Amino acid sequence: MSTVMMNEPRRPRARTDGWRWAGRIFLVLLLLFTTLPMVWMVLTSIKSQFAAMQYPPQWWPAEPTLQNYAKLLDPNGSTGQQFLHYFWNSFYVSMATTILGVLVAVPAAYAFSRFTFPGRTFLFFSVLLRNMFPAVVFLMPLFLLMRWLGLVNTHGSLILTYLTFGLPLSIWLLKGFFDNIPIQLEQAARIDGATRFQAFLFIVMPLSSPGIIATSIFSFIGAWNEYVYAYTFLSKQDSMTLPVGIQRFFTEFATDWPGLMAATFLMSVPVVVLFLILQKYFVRALTEGAVKH
Repeated sequence: MSTVMMNEPRRPRARTDGWRWAGRIFLVLLLLFTTLPMVWMVLTSIKSQFAAMQYPPQWWPAEPTLQNYAKLLDPNGSTGQQFLHYFWNSFYVSMATTILGVLVAVPAAYAFSRFTFPGRTFLFFSVLLRNMFPAVVFLMPLFLLMRWLGLVNTHGSLILTYLTFGLPLSIWLLKGFFDNIPIQLEQAARIDGATRFQAFLFIVMPLSSPGIIATSIFSFIGAWNEYVYAYTFLSKQDSMTLPVGIQRFFTEFATDWPGLMAATFLMSVPVVVLFLILQKYFVRALTEGAVKH
């Protein structure tokens, strides 16, 4: 009897360990599925055009070269000048979208979190109405609007469009973060003589910095990677962003695969670096902003 009682608790533990190992194996397979294309991209970028077209393909090139990267980063060459110009356009549009998005989303989310006004609930949920539809639905209406405003072939058309798409999620994220900041802290600051704006600036803003940083990351990545609207609104070479300008590596009869892969890798570097630097704030925002204290 004692032997049976000792063996019974081990069965659930064995089943639990089995599911745990199955989950680990699944995560490893998922990691391989997501990283192998990136590894292949990097390896192709250090190949020559002939080696990239070789069949059967080789994982590691026999003669690796950094010529593709040097060509893209050379400000004196025609390819380098265009690539760096596209890179700057994307950086400018993404930073402008991020800064303006945060400037609008922070007071809007604070108003939804702290103030009561008629239609507050309806307005708060209606900001997500645009996200119910695919982005391509608004393509032609926004293009006609930008043409009427005279913003076609300007970066202003992209900034306004990206703000429209990014603000709903930014407001929702920041409101959840403001809700978790005790209002008593602001009341104490008001009692000590601070104005509402000073209490917001010196009390709420520092405590909500992880949420603001996470919102900034979302806005920057969304604007940096967007292709459809940039391809529709911009037709001049000087105004193209990197996702659109990278098409120059495609020609009618051939594709410069090593150059394309090198450009794609360089395009992903700012996003990866930004996420690695700010990941602790990003994780904190996802955990604290989603839990009601």
